[in-house]
Amino acid sequence: MTTPSNASGLSRGHRLAILFIVVLSVVAAALIWRIGPAGTSEEGHGHGHAEEAGKEGDDHGHGHEHGKDAHGHAEEATAKAPQEGAKAVEAKQPAGRVTLSDAQVQSAGIALAESAPATIGSSTRFPGEIRFNEDRTAHVVPRVAGVVDSVHADLGQQVRKGQVLAVISSTVVSETRAELQAAQKRQQLARTTYAREKTLWEQKISPEQDVLQARQALHEAEIAAANASQKLFALGASAQGSALGRFELRAPFDGMVVEKHIALGESIKEDANVFTLSDLSTVWAEMSVAARDLQRVRVGERVIVRSGAFEASIEGKVAYVGALIGEQTRTARARVVLPNPQGAWRPGLFVDVELVAEEVKAPVTVAAAALQTVDGRPVVYLKVPGGFMPQPVRVGRSDGQRVEILDGLQAGAPHAAAGSFVLKSEQGKRSATHTH
Repeated sequence: MTTPSNASGLSRGHRLAILFIVVLSVVAAALIWRIGPAGTSEEGHGHGHAEEAGKEGDDHGHGHEHGKDAHGHAEEATAKAPQEGAKAVEAKQPAGRVTLSDAQVQSAGIALAESAPATIGSSTRFPGEIRFNEDRTAHVVPRVAGVVDSVHADLGQQVRKGQVLAVISSTVVSETRAELQAAQKRQQLARTTYAREKTLWEQKISPEQDVLQARQALHEAEIAAANASQKLFALGASAQGSALGRFELRAPFDGMVVEKHIALGESIKEDANVFTLSDLSTVWAEMSVAARDLQRVRVGERVIVRSGAFEASIEGKVAYVGALIGEQTRTARARVVLPNPQGAWRPGLFVDVELVAEEVKAPVTVAAAALQTVDGRPVVYLKVPGGFMPQPVRVGRSDGQRVEILDGLQAGAPHAAAGSFVLKSEQGKRSATHTH
């Protein structure tokens, strides 16, 4: 019974001793780890400083120069740091990009559109001018000399055919009317005389010679009356009138008084141009065609006439091509007859006459206003997040409204249409600022 008790006591003692030894070992190891490396470090530093001091003692001059070089490189690196940072930031930004917010885009009047297919006509443009339709224009002259009694038409007034424009007192008209009335009276007397002589000759009372003479006198009276009537007709005067010398100047057709050169009480000559009357329901668009283009301009060809003063266009057909070339201009005249019911196409207005030769379907087109020229190349400003990017393109045919894009742009690409010149100006300002 004694042996187990001792064995149990010795076992417990062994365990306590082992535990104590382990704890001491851990503490000793910790102390060695903390003191040992520090001493080594200090020793290393001391040894390093000693070697540097020795080298500095041996090469004092070289060390001084190396110190200066190090200081200079440090200052240069410090000065270049902001510039290199700015260049790095700029390199991250796409070249030529114009940054604009949606509010700025709207205030600048920039309209967005998408490139799309369109039909473009191959056309040639000629300078032209709207003129009066000379087939419906009249220079009204009195054809008799006289004095103006009254004027019934004003400049710019619309008149109807047969409407009285002015009244003139003329001695020529008075004499012609008197001549007609005298011839009519003689004709009436000659007719009565012939009837009486014919009756007497039939009753065998008078000879046949008297009947023949009466017939001759009647024919002469009829001729005289007809001659006087034709004189009045040639003058434009009526056979009847309230006064012998009253001459009424009337409008030859419906139209507008575009010129007026007559006043009350004025003495005018028979060939004076007192009124110019024109029917403006149709006008002419006359154009100058160079000799090299005459083969392309034919009667019946379809054209589009566009105004240079306002946004308007109208279609028509070539009605006439001149056969002669001017000696000074070396061009031929051609004209288009245009309907003008509203009177918008006024004579004297400069226009462009576009001859449409053929029409072609283009897969990618943009509005003509969307194209700008940058560094001698056509560009389109594409819409990107936060602004616009200039996109160089290669253009093809154009009809003045749409331009064909052969390369550089895909169909459906959003871009700046109207107001793209604002982006070009903004890009130029930023390029100038960056250069300076």
